[in-house]
Amino acid sequence: MVKRTLKNVLLQVTVDTTPQFAPSTTTPKDILTKEALEFIVLLHRTFNSTRKSLLQNRQTIQNGLDSGSYKFHFLEETSKIRNEISWQGAIPAPGLIDRSTEITGPPLRNMLINALNSDVKTYMTDFEDSLSPTWNNIIYGQVNLYDTIRNKVNFTSSKGKAYKLKNDINKLPTLIVRPRGWHLEEKHLLVDDEPISASIFDFGLYFFHNAKRLIEIGKGPYFYLPKMEHHLEAKLWNDIFCVAQDYLGIPRGTIRATVLIETLPAAFQMEEIIFQLKEHSSGLNCGRWDYIFSTIKRLRNLPQHLLPDRDQVTMTSPFMDAYVKLLINTCHRRGVHAMGGMAAHIPIKDDLKANEVAMTKVRTDKIRELTNGHDGSWIAHPALAKICNEVFINMGTPNQIYKIPDFSQFKSSELTNTTIPDAKITSDGIRQNLDIGLQYMEAWIRGSGCVPINNLMEDAATAEVSRCQLYQWVKHGVTLSDTGDKVTPQLTTKILNEQIAKLKASSPLGAKNKFDLAGKYFLPEITGQHFSEFLTSLLYDEIVTINSTNNEYISSLNEWSKL
Repeated sequence: MVKRTLKNVLLQVTVDTTPQFAPSTTTPKDILTKEALEFIVLLHRTFNSTRKSLLQNRQTIQNGLDSGSYKFHFLEETSKIRNEISWQGAIPAPGLIDRSTEITGPPLRNMLINALNSDVKTYMTDFEDSLSPTWNNIIYGQVNLYDTIRNKVNFTSSKGKAYKLKNDINKLPTLIVRPRGWHLEEKHLLVDDEPISASIFDFGLYFFHNAKRLIEIGKGPYFYLPKMEHHLEAKLWNDIFCVAQDYLGIPRGTIRATVLIETLPAAFQMEEIIFQLKEHSSGLNCGRWDYIFSTIKRLRNLPQHLLPDRDQVTMTSPFMDAYVKLLINTCHRRGVHAMGGMAAHIPIKDDLKANEVAMTKVRTDKIRELTNGHDGSWIAHPALAKICNEVFINMGTPNQIYKIPDFSQFKSSELTNTTIPDAKITSDGIRQNLDIGLQYMEAWIRGSGCVPINNLMEDAATAEVSRCQLYQWVKHGVTLSDTGDKVTPQLTTKILNEQIAKLKASSPLGAKNKFDLAGKYFLPEITGQHFSEFLTSLLYDEIVTINSTNNEYISSLNEWSKL
């Protein structure tokens, strides 16, 4: 029998109880129960050393790439997994057979209701890239999901607007939860003098409180798993799933997880990732923007892999096209879903012509995904559901897993073929990256991780692509196609300051904006002085000791309680 104890566990318990965060009879105390904390602390103590070892392995590979001693390849030690034709992933679970249209968004109460009322099949509610992990956002995200699953999420906002689910939860789109990635920590809960893994915190609280209720509904505990770079990271998740199910007396295989293939290293281990999760696998997803970010990040010090202005890096670029087609082939050979990427466009209400152009781009993108063989795709706004549904109904079946595209001539080198015809790096590209990066970082620091920028609903991948490209261009001293100038730290600094001044002047928050703070963190990243693995990790301490409410900071640094 495992002895469960909360000795040496510290929890920050100060939370905001204003209506915008808590229009509910459920409280954080209902989520942070002694029993729930015992569960997540057990998971953390059992698996955190493995998590940290796997994160260190990422840096070992990066060092090898930088020195030239390592090249991406299909792993020799796992060739048996790839060559064995008989094994399959899990059969699609209830509520996950038809995933033709998936909407995504953070677990904010109003957004949960709007997403579940949309004409979609599934809804990925997100604790990761589209949520700034303030304590209020994280803990009330759990409260909101707890209420949603129990059909008590309806509320009226402080402005008098009523939000109401149009049906019982069992008749609405299937919920899929994305916890934070392995690299992130939750510093509001210390276990043995170290922060708990954010992945375990998010997964564990949701699973502990809701798994049995979800099984009763008929749509079990389902997850999206982000940012993995090695199949052993998938094995770690599988081990946690097994322990979690055993702990609650739930049959193994009840949990299902879709893995986002959004890192370059993971693209070389797709088959192994499905294998490691086998009885829990519900397929793979093309996390396109993070994949571009990861490709730049891992190859950033190699001049032969320079990428041009972000608008020229599309899904038809050689390395992106190869990644998509390999994913579909791999998933369908192993009997699981191959999900398409995000349509980040949002309706442009005040410009019908521009809106028509944007929606045509969405439709063209979804047709490409359907034709390639995807079983469904992502949207960021309910208005795009109609387009996605109209395209994917042409499958004629709930999915097209039975279609296995021929990929016999594929070569692994295609995944790193970053050559793009007529590629250009321009001064406009620098300004665009700085503008988008600053806008997203400033909003994230204030507590918003899902930000409309230039008629796109952006998440953290937006800022990541921006700063990685700028680092790469400065690092290799590229020459701009339009001006002939060399990209130097002085040039990016000058334009950064110009963009900060421009954004501050137009900010509706006036002096309360955080553009100067965002610029302070951005500057070393875009001048080649420093390269962080993730901006979210870099910025996280800014929101650890404060809760962001109505753009004001609430001090909570000294409010720790010993359990």
